[in-house]
Amino acid sequence: MRIEIWSDVVCPFCYIGKRRLENALEQFSPKNDVEILWHSFQLDPSAKREEGKDIYDHLAEKYGQDREWALNVNSNLVENARKVGLDYHFEKVIPTNTFDAHRMIHLAATHGLQEKAEERFFAAYFTEGKDLGDAETLIDLATEVGLDRDEARRTVGSSDYADAVRGDIQEAESLGINAVPFFVFNRKYAISGAQPTHLFLETLQKVAEEEKAEA
Repeated sequence: MRIEIWSDVVCPFCYIGKRRLENALEQFSPKNDVEILWHSFQLDPSAKREEGKDIYDHLAEKYGQDREWALNVNSNLVENARKVGLDYHFEKVIPTNTFDAHRMIHLAATHGLQEKAEERFFAAYFTEGKDLGDAETLIDLATEVGLDRDEARRTVGSSDYADAVRGDIQEAESLGINAVPFFVFNRKYAISGAQPTHLFLETLQKVAEEEKAEA
């Protein structure tokens, strides 16, 4: 079984959805037969680092609300994240563009480290407040997951994997995906959003049963 996930590393629901899928997989007996492939998606392709503006300012501006509204929204997200064992610190978050981070994750994929990179980048952004738009930060994170530092540095300073990132985004558009996380099972079933664990488990079981019947 193949599960493809369109996601952005600055998407709070994507990290929560990742955990809920993982929790479902823990309850799914043939989990070793599941292949997970991550695809790039950008919530805001035009995003950039703006000094003096935090995540609350960005959310308020994006949705035409006030700062108090943004504080309340993120407070609810912190609680939802806590329920799946994640520790969100929005007060540390540095809003930035994720294009280069996605390129690094594609590099990690060529070394069988994509899953590890996704997890590390999520934690770096939501828990540690690291700047995923900073070249040296990306190089350090890439090294932490097992990539060669020199290769990571060359990748950051080049356009390598840019086409792969754009290709993922274009494929999302062709499939009608306009929000993430978006999970696709064997190109047959889809789950949109950070749905409850039981829904992931039910879908896993349904796909597994169909695969068994077709074998």
